[in-house]
Amino acid sequence: MLKKFVKMHGAGNDYIYFDCLGEEIPDPESAAVRLSDRHKGIGGDGIVLICPSAVADAKMRMFNADGSEGKMCGNAIRCVGKYLYDSGAVRKEELKIETLSGIKRLKLNLSGGKVVSVRVDMGPAEFDAAKIPVLLDGEKVIGREVAIAGGRHRITCVSMGNPHCVVFEDPDVVEIEKIGPLFENASIFPDRVNTEFVKLLGENKLKMRVWERGSGETMACGTGACATAAAAVALGLCDAGEDILLVLRGGELVINVGETVYMTGPAETVFTGEVEL
Repeated sequence: MLKKFVKMHGAGNDYIYFDCLGEEIPDPESAAVRLSDRHKGIGGDGIVLICPSAVADAKMRMFNADGSEGKMCGNAIRCVGKYLYDSGAVRKEELKIETLSGIKRLKLNLSGGKVVSVRVDMGPAEFDAAKIPVLLDGEKVIGREVAIAGGRHRITCVSMGNPHCVVFEDPDVVEIEKIGPLFENASIFPDRVNTEFVKLLGENKLKMRVWERGSGETMACGTGACATAAAAVALGLCDAGEDILLVLRGGELVINVGETVYMTGPAETVFTGEVEL
């Protein structure tokens, strides 16, 4: 079958988007592996299916570059909101999107009649170790030194609908291609883990690199930025209720951590096309 797609990115975190509101895609796992290849495919961190929902304006399904299905992607959901509005499928500036980690609420920011950025209510940060999950003693893992990835690292574990391990180590120095897979597949993380390497740049300003489970290093990670900001607040490095600027390889995101976590960031269309599935 020949299927139209849209290549979009949020702060450099790029996915291939398919409108499945009227037609399903067979075997999205295999499609994600083939199409994400940056040399033999379209290229991206994975694929995103925009599907009908009985409980929201649309449903997002996200598949990583290795074919595994992710529960949530903060950068991708902003692009879903942009696609729905810009295409005319849903002409509302406040949307609800169904994901595997619950319904997320979006506020679209427009310029010239098109979406340029989106604020997402990402829900509360979860520090309960059993719910992340992380197999360590105690109810929470916040700033705890553990033996992991061939060394000893001080980690903070948090879920934003998917598991994250936040490590305050200089992202400009860390050999992420070597250490990232060791964190991702560490035995204490039964569902694998996304890992953020972070440096405090100033008051409520953080620099971050991310190793995403199933995709490797990406230019940005929305849930990772939220997890990082929440960890910084828990460690007393940043302020709750204040905007925290996250500087990522692909751009910047603004995170505000309170009873819920709000993420604001760009959503951009790169190009459109057709591909044989």
